[in-house]
Amino acid sequence: MFQQLSDYSAYLAVRLVVGLVQALPLKVVDDASAPLARLMWRVLRIRKKVVQQNLQIAFPQASSEEHEQIALGMWRHLFLMIAEIAHASRKVHRTNWREQSSIPDMPTLVRQMLSGRPTVIISGHLGNFELGGYLLGLHGFPTHTIARKLDNPYLDRWVTEFRGKTGQHMLPKNDSSRQIAHLLESGGTLVLLGDQYAGDTACWVDFFGKPASTHKAVAVFTLSGQAPTAISAVLRKGGPLHFEMCLADLVDPMVDDFQKGTIPALTQWYTDGLEQLVRKAPEQYWWVHRRWKGTPTDRRERRRKRRAKPAA
Repeated sequence: MFQQLSDYSAYLAVRLVVGLVQALPLKVVDDASAPLARLMWRVLRIRKKVVQQNLQIAFPQASSEEHEQIALGMWRHLFLMIAEIAHASRKVHRTNWREQSSIPDMPTLVRQMLSGRPTVIISGHLGNFELGGYLLGLHGFPTHTIARKLDNPYLDRWVTEFRGKTGQHMLPKNDSSRQIAHLLESGGTLVLLGDQYAGDTACWVDFFGKPASTHKAVAVFTLSGQAPTAISAVLRKGGPLHFEMCLADLVDPMVDDFQKGTIPALTQWYTDGLEQLVRKAPEQYWWVHRRWKGTPTDRRERRRKRRAKPAA
């Protein structure tokens, strides 16, 4: 009973904060995001050491002042991202999406998603990744993505309802292999985050020049489902709720000259693509999460380097 009351209280608190954000004009949130970013970085110093370590790995040649500007931009981006999610359902519709977003490679994406074959879209903790599936659903392309259920059942139901409003369906992180297989067999679209730490026994590939543990399942879905796979991100261009859906690359496992037919090669390919997108807008990446935890064993490291040479 106490846990239920605690969960519901937390849910009400979150709904209250979101309601307040929705009541504020986005211009006000935009103006407030810079001082809030300075508060998080210089005063509260939340995960400051982790961010500094990550930026030193990714941009070793940059100065401490440049690192600080990226960090401040990241915190500002996170505040704007929350506000954009809160406002999206009210302000981004099928009648006005051109005013809010652009998709330079739309013909390529639309051609693929109308082909009847399965599609895998790989993104990362970059830009407003929550609105990627929302925007695709807005264009009439439903997607499925894998996510762990929130511990708070009230928040979990509310977040799931938001994501599903335009056709972004959630699959459980565990025991969803049959659903994913059926989705790919039926020509559906699977959207995945490809930059999550996956433990010591995962596939180790280079990300900004340093080995990073990466889930094997992302590449398995592409190869087992023979699914054309794209690397994409929704980057903010200009003010809040103005986006560009960027496509770094797209490959098809069924073409004759496909050269990424192994899990390490395909994983390195999409990790390179994500790095390319991060370099376009480093201030819109989640440097707060520890992407480079752990190190591969000596045997795995030798194997990783051996496999990386042909791919390079």
